Amino acid sequence: MIKYWAAVILIAVGVCGAAAVENKGTEIISLDGGSRGAVSFPHQRHQNALGDCNVCHALFPQEPGAIVRLKQEGKLAGKQVMNKNCIRCHRAEKRAGKKAGPVSCTQCHTKG
Repeated sequence: MIKYWAAVILIAVGVCGAAAVENKGTEIISLDGGSRGAVSFPHQRHQNALGDCNVCHALFPQEPGAIVRLKQEGKLAGKQVMNKNCIRCHRAEKRAGKKAGPVSCTQCHTKG
């Protein structure tokens, strides 16, 4: 009986561990930043830190060009993703005394 439960626990840990490290995108994604310049977005770092894709992808689908397309269709405001998700989250992390990402436009957007 003990061997049975040990096997069940090992299988459960293996399944959960596999889900936790699942990669659903490239390490770095270059996002269209409009007139301010492109944004080099560390996608895998955010996946690892957040653990829940819907934190961001509740606003836009997990597909290349989704943010640009939704803005063109009028379904997403120009700075909606950055102000409602990125900067808000980074500022909250900073206030909590944790290491946080950029909190100003120029820290992410680069004209090249």
